Amino acid sequence: MRQLIPTPLTREAFEPFGDVVEIAGASPITINQGFAQRFNDLAHIDVQSAEGEVNVSFFVGQPRPQPIAVKLMERHPLGSQLFMPMQDRPWLVLVAADPHDLSSYHAFAATGRQGVNYARNAWHHPLLVFDADSRFLIIDRKGPGINLEEVWLPDEKVFSLTA
Repeated sequence: MRQLIPTPLTREAFEPFGDVVEIAGASPITINQGFAQRFNDLAHIDVQSAEGEVNVSFFVGQPRPQPIAVKLMERHPLGSQLFMPMQDRPWLVLVAADPHDLSSYHAFAATGRQGVNYARNAWHHPLLVFDADSRFLIIDRKGPGINLEEVWLPDEKVFSLTA
């Protein structure tokens, strides 16, 4: 079985698949009489059409057995999907240019201070966490239309992901 080992998540490496969401390197604006800082434009939220709306939700993820058997990839053709951890816990990001081409897969080790905004149509694995009850803020599209496409890998293309 093929094994994929994650590399550190960086803006440059993840750019073909969307945005890395983090405040490192961003320029803050002081607000609230100097008691807070605001970091603008951390990701591009894409809802594709006037019919779609921005949806803010909350996920609570559970770890999968190790090594992770990669059997499924998904994408969202009508909008981007942002995942931002609410705890400082590392997690994994798995993307692919083409889910049928194993050489196009990339695995990233994200810190608990980094989120990702999967670009519209970017193939990715569902949420991958190491710790029970890992909480994430999700910003994506809701509205009419089918915004989920899944590809189940045939047995001969299933591979493992090791943290």
